[in-house]
Amino acid sequence: MTNWKHYIKNFEAYLKIEKSLSQNSVDAYLHDVQLLLQYLSIENKTVNPDDLKLKDLEHFIAHLHDLGLSDRSQARIISGLKAFYKYLITDDYIKEDPTTLLEGPKLSKKLPDTLSFEEIEKLIGALDLSKDENVRNKAMLETLYSSGLRVTELINLQISHIYKEVEFVRVIGKGNKERLVPIGSEALKHINIYLEHVRKKLPQYPKFSDVLFLNRNGKPISRVMVFLVIKSLAEKISLNKSISPHTFRHSFATHLIEGGADLRAVQQMLGHSSITTTEIYTHLDQQYLKESLSLHHPRFKKS
Repeated sequence: MTNWKHYIKNFEAYLKIEKSLSQNSVDAYLHDVQLLLQYLSIENKTVNPDDLKLKDLEHFIAHLHDLGLSDRSQARIISGLKAFYKYLITDDYIKEDPTTLLEGPKLSKKLPDTLSFEEIEKLIGALDLSKDENVRNKAMLETLYSSGLRVTELINLQISHIYKEVEFVRVIGKGNKERLVPIGSEALKHINIYLEHVRKKLPQYPKFSDVLFLNRNGKPISRVMVFLVIKSLAEKISLNKSISPHTFRHSFATHLIEGGADLRAVQQMLGHSSITTTEIYTHLDQQYLKESLSLHHPRFKKS
């Protein structure tokens, strides 16, 4: 893939000198190309830019979709790739442009189901913490957003699977597969408050003693309840978006990737099976995952 480095370096110079783009714009274009390179590495494809076909790029965009990237984010990345290939054509590095027929997602007029960091803060901030159930709800939503969990993973989260010292949680995902996911200090703080001031006051049943999030009857909270909590908060702040617990997961992935995180790290944290093999991801260093979040996740940056 030596050609890629050469092309990307020249593309950067072209954007800066000929296009006179700001550093932020240049970085955004280069990040789009880097995402494609990361995907090719995941797929074990050693190809040069002129070897890529339309179907390869379509698979790449489908992968971004599977990771939860919003339609608008996918469209912006496609725009970056088109600019890169247009440059390669212009400077006679390649003869055919595989992005010519590459179509982005059909952007509907309705707002995408991804929340900005400000919207997430506004949603969580609308909770009335004088009510015990909202102390629990704040801990739940902070956990959803800081770790990108599925709603089923959230409601099944066990107290014994929270490793506070190293700031990781053990998650039981689809197919009973386990993974370790970093969790931010903000989420841990609110989990501790909930455990100390709310959960211990609830009815205690031995079979639910290790379940983290319980309802007022001391039983595991349901998927429906998590949906209702989020829907009511959206109504409270007049958020004109159709959102669900999965929206937090999508937002987690989108904010990380748009912030510059590596696709492999995001895929590992989401618990997706590898496109070709799981071995690539199971050997990812856990410290690397934490560093990815610290650098690229809004909530971790703040904490």
